[in-house]
Formats: sequence, structure tokens, C-alpha cells
Amino acid sequence: MEFYFCTRMSIKIYNPKLAAEIAADLLKIGAIKLSPDKPFTWASGWKSPIYCDNRLSLSYPDVRSKIKTALALAISNTFDGIDVIAGVATAGIPQGALVAEELGLPFIYVRSKSKGHGLQNMIEGKIENGQRVLLVEDLVSTGGSSLAAADALKEAGAEVVGMIAIFTYGFKISEDNFKEKGVDLIVLSDYHHLLDHAQDERMFENEVLKTLKEWRENPGNWK
Repeated sequence: MEFYFCTRMSIKIYNPKLAAEIAADLLKIGAIKLSPDKPFTWASGWKSPIYCDNRLSLSYPDVRSKIKTALALAISNTFDGIDVIAGVATAGIPQGALVAEELGLPFIYVRSKSKGHGLQNMIEGKIENGQRVLLVEDLVSTGGSSLAAADALKEAGAEVVGMIAIFTYGFKISEDNFKEKGVDLIVLSDYHHLLDHAQDERMFENEVLKTLKEWRENPGNWK
């Protein structure tokens, strides 16, 4: 399988044709919503013309199965010698569990922070020193929370071989963050392919598409 590299980023798209299909599927089921006229407000305070909740794909068996199969194939064709699949809490947990089942591998998940009771675990499940772990995410924005999970695994003695995600916005800051941490990221689809699909389907006028592209260039100061 040959990889397609986004022109702005080092993030690897597993398969361009599949990237377009996944973007179309996520739009169709409402997991991705585009609303440039009435933007969403993220927890960070950013105004955004896109809202992405890939957990919705779990409610659609055909889409769920396509994503599970694509993730498993991308992992098998990209990474060698994986011992454990790890989901990033919370949305990466079900996706990771599905993939681990497909690949016949052990599964664990990484919390955003340690539990405040009991053993106060941040990593749930059995992980041993030196095991090679592949992280599964549903969505990557800046990469901060995803890479925090990678750090937790490294601190536990695991070797993080890389990460795979369903979708990324393609921000420059995420590229910088993944490069700094030395973590490889493979994604099934991204904002670039999403906009290509929107343009092909003539979902918006050219001026609106231009605005959508401008958001990704400078999301913190958009609108």
C-alpha cells in the first residue's frame, strides 16, 4: 500500500480513495457536520465551521464495519510486531476494542487522567514492560490529549510504535506536536478530503469553500 502525504503535513493518509469514502460516510450519517454560517464553539473557545463526533459511526453497522476493517488493515500494513492495541479515552476506546478483536490482540485503554480512587490507574488493562503498543484515536485536533496517552504508556515502560486515527483536521500544530514526540500517525481521512468531497458534491458555493479552507489555516482567529 502506498501512502499519500498531505501537502501541509507529514501525517500519512492510508489510502486516498478510502479517505474520500470515509469522509462521505461520516458526513452522511451526521458524524461530521459543516456549518460555516452558524459555527460551533469548541471547549477551547475556538469558533469552528465543523463538528466531528465519530462515536456516531458506532450506531451504523455498515460504517462501523468499514472503519474497523480499514483501521485493522492500515495497522497490519504499516506497523510490525504489535503486542497490544490501546484506545485513547474516551472515543478511542470502542474503536480500539473493535480493532483489537479484529486483529486478535490484547486491548487496554488510557484515561485522560488517573482515577481518583482504588489503584488510581491511568492505564486500564494488562501492560508489561517493553511491550509494543499501537494507539487508536477517533479524532486528532492539536494532538495534545492523544500524545499525553502515548506519554503515559512510555512512562509505564511500553514502546509506542505509533498511532492511528479515523479523522484529523490537519492543523500545523498537530504536525509539530507529533514530530516533537516522535510518534508516527496514520489517519483514514482528513479535512482536506472532506472539503474535496464537499466541492465535488457542490455542497457549498466557492466563496463558502474558501472560508472553510481559511478556517484550517488559522482556526484560533477565524470569524
